[in-house]
Amino acid sequence: MADVLSQNEIDALLKQLNSGELDVDEVNDEPAVKIKDYDFARPAKFSKEHLRTLEIIFEHFGRLVSSNLPAYLRKNVQIDVMSSEAVTYSEFSNALSDPVLLGIVNFEPLNGNILIELASNLGFTIIDRMLGGMGDPLEKQRNFSEIELSVLERIFVVLVDLLREPWENVIEVQPRLERIETNPQFAQIISPSEMIAIVTINVAIGTVEGLMNICLPFMTLEDIMDKLNTKYWFSTMQNKDEQTYDEYIETAINKAQIPIKALLGKSSISVIDFINLQIGDIIRLNTHVDNELDVYVGNIVKFKALPGAGGDKYAVKVTEIIREE
Repeated sequence: MADVLSQNEIDALLKQLNSGELDVDEVNDEPAVKIKDYDFARPAKFSKEHLRTLEIIFEHFGRLVSSNLPAYLRKNVQIDVMSSEAVTYSEFSNALSDPVLLGIVNFEPLNGNILIELASNLGFTIIDRMLGGMGDPLEKQRNFSEIELSVLERIFVVLVDLLREPWENVIEVQPRLERIETNPQFAQIISPSEMIAIVTINVAIGTVEGLMNICLPFMTLEDIMDKLNTKYWFSTMQNKDEQTYDEYIETAINKAQIPIKALLGKSSISVIDFINLQIGDIIRLNTHVDNELDVYVGNIVKFKALPGAGGDKYAVKVTEIIREE
């Protein structure tokens, strides 16, 4: 309730008004109250910090894709994270084309699924490259056949497996591709009014460019929203000890399988002699029986050795190590 003025206060106020010491507009002016609009149809569940952290995660994902996918497509792949935004699922689903390439991914141990949408022109480019073509997209859009979807499923599985490493600093996820949908009406995984975060990625396969959209529903990320900030993300990054890293590389190299062969000698014969070879025939080599043999590791001569036997198998005895680079 407003304060009640006494008669003396009223007289003093009237006197100031008459003398011009007090302006009526100043009396009526009240401090403006800042009111922030809140749209209940689009609740702000993702902050700018959340979206920025998602961009960082998928920038890491993009680097993995650009280094792993060329092994399957035999073509250069460039990945660029363009933007991230929060929208309702209905806005996302209404913007989908038909046909669409929509990978539904189980994001265990989190509840619910996420979606990976791949542009149709990229899908046809991948199919063309996987089947030995030049990677040209179709001029006229059409539905994907069952065989084409089987080919694309292999690439989607690779993309889904690459999601594990970027999310390690937040939570250890075990993503699994459930299915690929080409009809957006069959991909209603959540309520149309549910808020989602969309990370838009530009993908260039050779000269063909298209968009990949990652749809992350709030209900799936709800349990880890407090971890989706850059401070937590960087604080949980493991500082790799350089010595431990070197030991890991050395262990991996020690387990590597390498081809090794000993060359007894060389000889040249005519095609007619080769055709007429019979069991028991002798081919004269360019080496003497007492000469040392060249032992190859891959295609490089690394050892000299003498031939012999070890048990019931042929063997060589190393006599010299060739240390030339």
